[in-house]
Amino acid sequence: MPSFRGLQPSLLRPPAKPRSVDPDAHSIHVPVARAMVDCAVYSEGVRLPGKYTHGAALEKVHQLEQTGVPAYVWIGLHEPDEHQMQAVADVFGLHELAVEDAVHAHQRPKLERYDDTLFLVLKTINYVEHESVAMAREIVETGEIMIFVGRDFVVTVRHGDHGGLAKVRKHMDTSPATCSLGPYAVMHAIADHVVDSYLDVTDLVENDIDSMEENVFSPTSTTDIEHIYLLKREVVEMRRAVAPLTFALQRIGTDHNDLISKEVRRYMRDVLDHNTQASERVAGYDEVLSSLVQAAVGKVSMQQNTDMRKISAWVAIAAVPTALAGIYGMNFDHMPELHQVWGYPAVLLIMATVCTVLYMTFRRNHWL
Repeated sequence: MPSFRGLQPSLLRPPAKPRSVDPDAHSIHVPVARAMVDCAVYSEGVRLPGKYTHGAALEKVHQLEQTGVPAYVWIGLHEPDEHQMQAVADVFGLHELAVEDAVHAHQRPKLERYDDTLFLVLKTINYVEHESVAMAREIVETGEIMIFVGRDFVVTVRHGDHGGLAKVRKHMDTSPATCSLGPYAVMHAIADHVVDSYLDVTDLVENDIDSMEENVFSPTSTTDIEHIYLLKREVVEMRRAVAPLTFALQRIGTDHNDLISKEVRRYMRDVLDHNTQASERVAGYDEVLSSLVQAAVGKVSMQQNTDMRKISAWVAIAAVPTALAGIYGMNFDHMPELHQVWGYPAVLLIMATVCTVLYMTFRRNHWL
């Protein structure tokens, strides 16, 4: 048996277990200010001067409310990460499920209620300028805007490079009467801005569809069905953004009377009408493009039939000299007119005559 005398005590002890390392212990969190587009406090319809953090803004609102002055805070975020969004959620008491949706995006338009907070998801669409559909790779791009609305706060989270709310905020800053209606008036202004953009984009897409329709039904032009498929794919993307919002806006106009004032609900019904109009346009475009696909397939089939008739006509014409040349190309001694002086020109004359008759016949039948 081996002896362990003379060995150092540290060699006799079992190896120590590695300490668990927190993956977030050494990570650097980006402050909320990096994702914050704007943060403002509104009191009695007027934006208060000064710059605020999200925590300081809410504290200012509470101070004003204690003096009997109505106030709320509107904070705008652009693509926050989990840490930034959680920091805002801790201050405003946002539900964790809605916070997760706001961070990861890719949500369908919807409306959810968490206690006294409404969570509205809007899909934004933007028209990508292009010279023609044939040269375009993308016609419509989409983004998202999430809106958290509470008794004294509005938190907007935007995803995508378009759909900025600077114009909406500027309009609200210059409309004290609208701002005085409270946080839900901000929700209406954002929804109205997004839905109005739907109508603008549908007008531009309609021009592309009209151009494609002219191309399909033009007898002298060739139609590439892939371009129609591109338009149809973009229209389907628009439909996914516009159509589901109708149900959410209907709920805003009829439910949640304990949260939303009667005046704001009237405004939301107007937004619902515009969204319904946009949804009907998109559905109509989808039907038109489906018809264009069928028309384009029929046009391609007719073109193929025409090409096949031309090929068949030329093959029939070429078959006559081929047959005669094949017959007289056989090496037999006893063949008619083989040793006649007029045999060769006679065969050429027969070939030319028959080919001319066939050509005139095919031309008369519009095969050539």
